[in-house]
Amino acid sequence: MTLSQCSSTETLKDPRVTTQSVDSSPNLSPRDEKDITVPSTPAESINLESQAPAPPPYHVFPRSRKLQLVCIVSLAAIFSPLSSNIYFPALSDISQELNVSMSLATLTVTIYMIVQGLAPSFWGSFSDVLGRRVIFIGTFGVYIIANIALAVSTNYGELMAFRALQAAGSAATISIGAGVIGDITTSAERGSLIGIFGGVRMLGQGIGPVFGGILSQYLGFRSIFWFLVIVSGISLLSILVFLPETLRPIAGNGTVPLKGIHKPFIYSITGQKDAEETSTPVGKKAKVTFKTVLAPLTFLGEKDVFITLLYGSIVYTVWSMVTSSTSDLFEQKYGLNSLEVGLTFLGNGFGCMTGSYTIGYLMDYNHKRTEREYCQQHNLPIETRVNSKSHPDFPIEYARMRNTWWITAIFIVCVALYGVSLRTHIAVPIILQFIIAYGSTAIFTMNSALVIDLYPGASASATAVNNLMRCLIGAAGVAASQPIIDAITAQWAFLLLAGITLAMFPLLVVEMKWGYGWRLERHERFQKKENKA
Repeated sequence: MTLSQCSSTETLKDPRVTTQSVDSSPNLSPRDEKDITVPSTPAESINLESQAPAPPPYHVFPRSRKLQLVCIVSLAAIFSPLSSNIYFPALSDISQELNVSMSLATLTVTIYMIVQGLAPSFWGSFSDVLGRRVIFIGTFGVYIIANIALAVSTNYGELMAFRALQAAGSAATISIGAGVIGDITTSAERGSLIGIFGGVRMLGQGIGPVFGGILSQYLGFRSIFWFLVIVSGISLLSILVFLPETLRPIAGNGTVPLKGIHKPFIYSITGQKDAEETSTPVGKKAKVTFKTVLAPLTFLGEKDVFITLLYGSIVYTVWSMVTSSTSDLFEQKYGLNSLEVGLTFLGNGFGCMTGSYTIGYLMDYNHKRTEREYCQQHNLPIETRVNSKSHPDFPIEYARMRNTWWITAIFIVCVALYGVSLRTHIAVPIILQFIIAYGSTAIFTMNSALVIDLYPGASASATAVNNLMRCLIGAAGVAASQPIIDAITAQWAFLLLAGITLAMFPLLVVEMKWGYGWRLERHERFQKKENKA
């Protein structure tokens, strides 16, 4: 995705322009500088202003409109975590009703996570080619059908199969939603909007288990899926009515007239106010090929991307193991029923929401702070907007990750204490779950923003491969969590997980130190390919 753009020319308001003021422009190459004639009179200065119109905005939508779109895609993305977490309080009921062990019931969570990791890699690639809106509509159709099938399932095999289909429909909403945000924002404003996106969708972490506990306790676990059919239908309706196509090779910066499936129903009533008949899309529209589908997997071959995703995946796995083991541990230790177990997930859910929302704004602050430092080091005007696309040597890794160390430290300490806390009052593990969820979500949010920055222009694909790695490693962790706890007790199990996270901490140092150079190497490699083409 394109990042914040520095103006290629600076408005000359003072007729007494010096050569030094022209040389201060950050985007002028030596060749450009030779071609500049410095105006010597006010008239020439005015002339130059009239001949150099300001570049078009990155996107024409105002902040309020962007927030509206972020809310729509966030409510759509809520179904990925909601479909997983609303299910946790019902695991015991499913085990009893279908006459399977708790380990087999937990495998329905594992299969969901595996498909949740695989599906976005395909859907994300298609959305980067066909458009965000059409893939949103298609995946929601799959999701609704899967929930209807789950609601009428009668045996364990059907439950497993349709849980996989449910994941295939819901998981894509996160990567496509991130793609929409990438289409309409620059890196300077992206942090807060990604924070809102994560915070709203993580609402599913907070309220999902509560609804799941209530529905399972009073109406049976199948009522959960009928509930999801209804609310997902409402979300699909909001997309059909209000969400325009945002993919830049189709919609440009919001001024390209939209037609057919790319046009929201509301435009048939209000018209597309920002449309310009002469406007053209930004970039070339690619074709859907087998290579397109596999393209996101090539991201894993880049050292900086792989390290970033691996560390985030370990944190995600540890958090998933804490969450997936909650129902069984709390029922055993505290004698809770399905409804009461659902209420205990509130700490985890609101930790996710708070972490995503606050870290989003912290990332915006850190980006601006790093911009100022960069401008001071390179003798640029302090108000110059800088990003890794306009200035490839801008340290985006440092800008995104400069607060990761203390968040990771708190996360590790709380995970180490979590197992022991289960021997105390129930409030203690719930509070620790809040902090663990806060820390893990903060790291996810920073990772997501960084991966998008490392691969501008392929935001949905970058988010999809992020999801792929996290979910596959997380699924393995969830499958192993119950056997590990049974073998060495919860106290030692979570102490072991804290130790594993600590052992992976050097990956952050590696990314901070060498990621910058690896990214520049990739940039030069891509430039050579483009020049040859």
